[in-house]
Amino acid sequence: MARKISTLPSETVRIIGGKWRSRQLKFEAADGLRPTGSRIRETLFNWLAPQIEGARCLDLFAGSGALCFEALSRGARYCTALENNRTAISQLTTNKTKLSADGLNIIPIDTRQFLRDMHSGEKYDVVFLDPPFNQGMHKQIAQLLTEGNRLASNALIYCELPLTEAQCMPSSWQLLKDKTAGNVRFCLFTYVEQSDVIK
Repeated sequence: MARKISTLPSETVRIIGGKWRSRQLKFEAADGLRPTGSRIRETLFNWLAPQIEGARCLDLFAGSGALCFEALSRGARYCTALENNRTAISQLTTNKTKLSADGLNIIPIDTRQFLRDMHSGEKYDVVFLDPPFNQGMHKQIAQLLTEGNRLASNALIYCELPLTEAQCMPSSWQLLKDKTAGNVRFCLFTYVEQSDVIK
């Protein structure tokens, strides 16, 4: 989603594990841009550890790219990063070059437009859903993601949302993990295809 760039200075995010462990990446501060914190990322990638190697990943709101680069650092096959803020795209491209992250595919597009495009048959094993908190988009994006047939069988979906926001996810998403940190709730779901659900 488009984010209004502020006048704050550049900030950094540190990759926690994998081949780029401890590398620092710069990103431009922007309203609504809220990189997933180090402690939450560490917990998340401990959850993902058995599945991240070779995974096809999709970051629906890439922002600083913290989740993309962390996934690639830990052995993901590739990560598609959706972002439509020009400054964020430029910084993602710079950091991709800095790390020689050939597995990062940056697509300058609105997330909803991407999910409504039925021409691509690409399915993903791991999806990161972490939109700006002040726009109330979680439910809509979750529905578009599911209806657009973008999830591989047993895909894992990470969702980060405000603690005050109700968790309203599709019935085909089964909650695996659920934790809080400050005013943030972060969850891990698995996608269960309807044909696999026992009725």
